[in-house]
Amino acid sequence: MNYLMNKVKGFVVEEDGIGTVEMILILVVLIGLVLIFKDNLNQLVESLFKTIKAQAGRV
Repeated sequence: MNYLMNKVKGFVVEEDGIGTVEMILILVVLIGLVLIFKDNLNQLVESLFKTIKAQAGRV
């Protein structure tokens, strides 16, 4: 019984899985931001590519 209790305590105290949970939460937030600002991001990327295309002729 003591062995089982030590295993349960070790599992609860273990922090290896915290990094995975944090990464998933960060990805969820980033995906949410991309979905919210999708139109603005599209306009920004299109503007950047137009500028790059216009400037590429000078080089």
